[in-house]
Amino acid sequence: MAEKLKINVVIAGRTYPLSVNNTNEEEGMRKAANAINKLITLYEQNYAVSDKQDVLAMCALQFASKLEISALEKNSTNKEAIEKLNELTNLVNEHLK
Repeated sequence: MAEKLKINVVIAGRTYPLSVNNTNEEEGMRKAANAINKLITLYEQNYAVSDKQDVLAMCALQFASKLEISALEKNSTNKEAIEKLNELTNLVNEHLK
């Protein structure tokens, strides 16, 4: 069994020790922490936010909503594709009769 890599990421000025399975996971964690820190800076510059907790909650909402929207769009696209495949299957079946 491969040994986990120990890394530290800094989010909102705090250091968080993490264990990751490989360098891809490490890169993903570091990029995610960087994206969070950039969004924190953006919120602090553009909104009157008095508490880091509020900024972190806003960041969490933004990232979670992007995932949910993406999942909804994917489901919608999948449904459309299945409907079109069913239509094509019906057309082929009609022509084969």
